[in-house]
Amino acid sequence: MIYLDNAATSHPKAPGVAEAVASCLASGACSPARASHRLARDASRVVFETREACAALLGAAESERLVFTRNATEALNLAILGSVPDGGTVAVSSLEHNAVMRPLRHLEATRGVRVRVIPFDALGRPDPVELKGALWMAPDLLVLTAASNVTGCLTPVAEVAALCRRLGVPICVDASQCAGHLPLPSGCDFVAFSGHKGLLGPPGTGGLLLGPGARPAPLILGGTGSASESEAQPDFLPDRFEAGTPNVPALAGLGAALRFLDAEGPGLHVRERALCEDLARGLLDLPGVTLLGPGPGEDRAPVLSITVQDRDLGELALELDRLDICTRMGLHCAPAAHRSLGTLEAGGALRFSPGFATTPGEIRETLEAMKELLA
Repeated sequence: MIYLDNAATSHPKAPGVAEAVASCLASGACSPARASHRLARDASRVVFETREACAALLGAAESERLVFTRNATEALNLAILGSVPDGGTVAVSSLEHNAVMRPLRHLEATRGVRVRVIPFDALGRPDPVELKGALWMAPDLLVLTAASNVTGCLTPVAEVAALCRRLGVPICVDASQCAGHLPLPSGCDFVAFSGHKGLLGPPGTGGLLLGPGARPAPLILGGTGSASESEAQPDFLPDRFEAGTPNVPALAGLGAALRFLDAEGPGLHVRERALCEDLARGLLDLPGVTLLGPGPGEDRAPVLSITVQDRDLGELALELDRLDICTRMGLHCAPAAHRSLGTLEAGGALRFSPGFATTPGEIRETLEAMKELLA
């Protein structure tokens, strides 16, 4: 099987992940910080070591400011729902995933929050007039994807974050398609990431990096194993945002994935970039194919989407599946992005997303299959 749906979730997982999960389950997978016995201490060690490794890989100076969540969606909900006041204003790019847009539309419908969408083009560039106009309104939050899950385009996060700092506007960045592939942006108030995509860990893992001044209201309140004499939620990090028993086996698996990525170093990303370059050039050679977003030679996350003139993309994805080639056709949970790209009414696009285990031979085989299907 050729798996080209890593933008949804990585497959296979990094070497050692399955073993780490199984070992944790077999050895007890107890509740961390809830007792003094050895199994509880072991669970606490797993969570601590994974947090330290994750903070180091993602460039977080203070590991306690890295809050574990079940996924990037929960992290984005924490940042958005926990920091935007009733009747407030949020500015957002036109390339966002529903993990951003649905919480915002919920706030719009239930708490009178105003949502201003800033047009971004297929290459990730904002309309400068619209961007400055939105920020001069002093919104309570700007939300911006670091890389589109539809086109792989990279947005100018550093530039926008610097402008936000000058104007005193908090910024939340969705780094779901960057974490594990590219350096995470710095100088942001919130950075949400997924553990099961580019970080090659199990589902049920993700997190939120909190900037120095970030202090959202918690989404979930409850037991943390700390300050148990008080019925109020602890005020210190990361406990303030990590109520309930964590998914220790999944965090053990994420820890194994992080060790693998650290050992591999930047060479992994160089290979991914080369695969995307070959795939982009090969797809553009096929009849009727339009590549959305960055073209060959341009920086991108390892995500490519196409449309094909006079072809049903659903049927094309099904034919590829019959050839054991896994892609994803549709709107990719990002109708706002497809609306911005002009592909919403047509039902979206066909997406290819290589991963760390993809080989040049698999890219050639995929292109050959596409050539035959489009002949």
